[in-house]
Amino acid sequence: MDKLYIVIPAYNEEENIQGIINDWYSIVDKIGNDSKLVIIDDGSKDSTYSIMKQEATTRPLFEPLTKKNGGHGATVLYGYKYGIKQGANYIFQTDSDGQTLPEEFWDFWKLRKQYVMIIGFRNHRQDGLSRLFVTKVLKFVLQLCFHVSIKDANTPFRLIQAETLKENIRLIPKDYNLSNVLLSVIYGKKKLPVKYLPITFRPRQGGVNSINMKKIFKIGIQAVKDFLKINKYIR
Repeated sequence: MDKLYIVIPAYNEEENIQGIINDWYSIVDKIGNDSKLVIIDDGSKDSTYSIMKQEATTRPLFEPLTKKNGGHGATVLYGYKYGIKQGANYIFQTDSDGQTLPEEFWDFWKLRKQYVMIIGFRNHRQDGLSRLFVTKVLKFVLQLCFHVSIKDANTPFRLIQAETLKENIRLIPKDYNLSNVLLSVIYGKKKLPVKYLPITFRPRQGGVNSINMKKIFKIGIQAVKDFLKINKYIR
C-alpha cells in the first residue's frame, strides 16, 4: 500500500492557504490508501490557521496542525516526523506560497519505487535574481563544506521514501533552519539513489515573503558555521 503524506509549512499565508488546500487535496484524494494532506501552521499571526480549520470540516483527508513559531526548517522537520509517526510510506513536501504546481507531482510519483528521494530542480525559477544568486552561492558552499555537489539543495518540492527518511532524519539537529538542505547533503554524501527532475517555480502567488535578503545573509553566515560542525558527524 502506498500511503502518502503531503506536508506543507505555513506562516501568515491567509491570502494563499485556501488555494493551496484546494490544489493539493485533490492529490491525496486520488491516491487514497489513507493518504493525508497535512499543513502545519507555524504560529501565524493572521487567520491562516482558522481558515485551515474551517476547510478541514469538509475535507476528511486534510489535517490542519499548529505549533509555536520555529521557522521554516523546524516546521518542515515537524511535518516529516509527523508523517513518519503516522505510518506514511512516502512523504512529499512543498511550500504554501503557490510557487509550485501540483500537476507536476505525478511525474515524481511515477518514479517513487526507483529512488529514495526525488527533488525538483528549479531550472528556470521566476522569483528574482537575488534568489537565484543565493541558490548558486549555497551550491558552492555545500561543495566547499561537504565536498558534495548538490544540484538544487533547498527545493520545496520533494518526494521521499519514509523508511529511508526515518533512518537519516536523526542526523539533522532539532529545529534546524535548513533541514531540507542538510537532508540533500546527507543523501548525497551517502550516495543514495536520488533523482532530480525539472519543475516550474513561479513567483509567490500572494502575501509577503517573511524571509528577506538581510535574513538570508544572517542565516547564511550561521549555516556555514553549522555545516562545518555537522560535517564531522555526518562522516
